[in-house]
Amino acid sequence: MTDSPLAAHASSPSELKERIEASRQGTAFLVYRDGQGRQRIHPLADTDSRATVGRVATADVTIDWDDHVSRLHAILERVGEDWTVADDGLSRNGTFRNGERVSGHHRLRDGDMLRFGQTAAVFCHAQDDSWSETAMHEVAVDVQVSPAQRRVLAALCRPYKDGTPYVVAATNKQIAEQEFLSVDVVKTHLRALYRAFGIEQLPQNRKRTRLVELAFQTGMIRARDL
Repeated sequence: MTDSPLAAHASSPSELKERIEASRQGTAFLVYRDGQGRQRIHPLADTDSRATVGRVATADVTIDWDDHVSRLHAILERVGEDWTVADDGLSRNGTFRNGERVSGHHRLRDGDMLRFGQTAAVFCHAQDDSWSETAMHEVAVDVQVSPAQRRVLAALCRPYKDGTPYVVAATNKQIAEQEFLSVDVVKTHLRALYRAFGIEQLPQNRKRTRLVELAFQTGMIRARDL
């Protein structure tokens, strides 16, 4: 797997909704992909102070598809309001935080990239939109947009606000009505946004969904903006 558990595959709208819902629970969580590339979210419940990571089924975070993960690979432990990761020689191939091998206990910060064997995970702290803060580890883009373009972008993403199943991005007409713009102006802003995010070459039927993904992943749009 790649070093980015979320960017290895383009996030689907349903995966984005899952991360939004996880962030609303007020509990720290891990986001990673399994051996089939499916997104998995493991909440670190407030009532627990310790979570084991390993290949065995009895581990709290079971990574049984990765032969590079040891039976008991690492431990996540809550210390006060913070979480730490520790290996202490438990694993054969090591545990890495932001590319550095872990020795002893290391305090985790929102957006830290962890690697157990060949499986990468993002640690998200307990805050309303922590999952979107992890995005700068996933999408290395420096996007500059105007205030008007950002309002159009927020309107495009607004259907995702309530986590309704099978939601799709707002249409040009819906955006125009919300923002009191003409449809042609909305199209102009969207074309500029496609260029800013570097996706203007994507097929037309893919651009809107990908723009929503990148808006959330880069933190350009957060749950409170919707």
